[in-house]
Amino acid sequence: MKKTAVIASAAALTGVFASAAVANADTVTVKSGDTVSKLAKDYNTTVDAIVNTNKLSNANLIFVGQKLEIGEATQADNNQQAAQGQQSQQVAPAASSQQATTNYNTTSNYTSNVSGDEQAAKEWIAARESGGSYTAQNGRYYGRYQLDASYLDGDFSPANQDRVADQYVASRYGSWSAAKSYWLSNGWY
Repeated sequence: MKKTAVIASAAALTGVFASAAVANADTVTVKSGDTVSKLAKDYNTTVDAIVNTNKLSNANLIFVGQKLEIGEATQADNNQQAAQGQQSQQVAPAASSQQATTNYNTTSNYTSNVSGDEQAAKEWIAARESGGSYTAQNGRYYGRYQLDASYLDGDFSPANQDRVADQYVASRYGSWSAAKSYWLSNGWY
């Protein structure tokens, strides 16, 4: 039985992806708006089971149109996922909707001064990181630019995401074009 799932990346798959056969596996076609962790939850399995079955080198990098085999998780996968989940919750707990609402407009007056080729590079990165969604989540990474949630300091507003992303890119890469070049070489920025 074929099932379709949604995924947070808007990039097209450029290569053939090898996958391992598993008993009782479903083939899932990745679409915009979901993550590996969402697929694991939707199909009652673990991120580790999906990563191992499909030999993913980076669980945070999957592509629209990619086909993934989703099978049943083993007890070892479940135990490892539970341990990682507890660790992840200690590092960056998910924001409650109350927190997001309470802190949503704290920097709403920020306007990015990025334009031209830099804006095009910024949009390119946003499309690959989250499909352009300000609410995309993948583990501790959140929003349009998939920033570590701790960088956003509880303010998940689009204005704050743009402000923090502009600051992050300026301090780490110097420009959005340089960040895009890095992304092209490494599959992340």
